[in-house]
Amino acid sequence: MKYIITIFLAVVSIGSFAQNKDLDTTTFRVEGICGMCQDRIENAAYIKGVKKVSWDKETKIMTAIYKPSKVTPQQIGQSVADAGHDNDYAKATPEAYSKIHDCCLYREMESH
Repeated sequence: MKYIITIFLAVVSIGSFAQNKDLDTTTFRVEGICGMCQDRIENAAYIKGVKKVSWDKETKIMTAIYKPSKVTPQQIGQSVADAGHDNDYAKATPEAYSKIHDCCLYREMESH
């Protein structure tokens, strides 16, 4: 019984490792200010092929775990820019930027 459990755990571990082998991680800077920005950024980054996203409002660094066979960091960055947030891969258009909430207007903060 002890050997069966050991073999089972080994197979599960190998299976988990094999599943993560096709994932990659990217980090890049995304402009934003608050928790509303965080929600918008993370939601915008969850496009097809993205498995996990987190954005740190203090460092302004977003980390995304994704499938490179389905999506590129540039596509993730463009999706975030389309939601109104400048980043290392793309700049938000004036139209996209104008749609974010007043408290989230980070470009105005840069001029102060």
